[in-house]
Amino acid sequence: MEKTKALVLISGGLDSILAVKVLQDQGVEVSGVCFVSNFFNCEQAKKNAEENNIELQVIDISKELLAIIKNPASGVRKNINPCIDCHTLMLKKAKDYLDSMGYDFLATGEVLGQRPFSQNKNSLITIQEKVGIDILRPLSAQLLPKTEVERKGLVNRERLLAIEGRSREQQQELVGKYQIKNFSSPAGGCLLTDPEFGHRLSEMIWHWPNCDIDDVELLKYGRVFWFSFWDRYVLGVVGREKKDNDRLEYLKKPGDLTLELKEVTGPLTLVRNGKFKFKTEAVNIKID
Repeated sequence: MEKTKALVLISGGLDSILAVKVLQDQGVEVSGVCFVSNFFNCEQAKKNAEENNIELQVIDISKELLAIIKNPASGVRKNINPCIDCHTLMLKKAKDYLDSMGYDFLATGEVLGQRPFSQNKNSLITIQEKVGIDILRPLSAQLLPKTEVERKGLVNRERLLAIEGRSREQQQELVGKYQIKNFSSPAGGCLLTDPEFGHRLSEMIWHWPNCDIDDVELLKYGRVFWFSFWDRYVLGVVGREKKDNDRLEYLKKPGDLTLELKEVTGPLTLVRNGKFKFKTEAVNIKID
């Protein structure tokens, strides 16, 4: 008899690893999927997957997520974070991968009520309807409507959990049970929740509505300045330390300008002219 196979969203946080452990306790064969963008990465998820011998697929959603940020169908939280639309995008991508690879069901580490905006019961059900597939939430399954996965007997609902709210007490107990050593905080580390970065991105979208993921990447390094020339805006990014300078040099594209001090160690400045290119074509300017 073939094992039941589940695809689980692995974030790098504790809850997704606990969801994996709960399913493995029932003999389910688990693989993971993680998503990367300009705003979050999969480094902790990769470590967790390796430590727990989980096969992990990494999918880049940078372009799709930027399009959502510019026009969020479900609105945003504080700053510029389109939580519901972002999570819906991830689950749709996961569903596509699940269908192509023949997994039996999709699961997440979401906990009912842990995040009031995106993890209340209505939001969880709405997201599931948008994705068009039953999604098992092993940590809170007993508090949610029974899924087709449970009705078919692919998992035992009685052995799933009923965790709710922002308290981490029950999760900490499970850490001991499953002897989990390394995990990140539940907050996640998404740059879209950072007020300063959110302001930078909002400003870029205002000045350059057609900005792309390469433009957005510049906002993560150094000090950002905007200059108005007639009917267009020019972006200047000044490195604050060597790693900023190195990244700006790496991110330079044909048509950008880079400026640096001559014979003096100091900041590198990258200047980008939006969809237009400077006629000097990527010249390095030394300033006395």
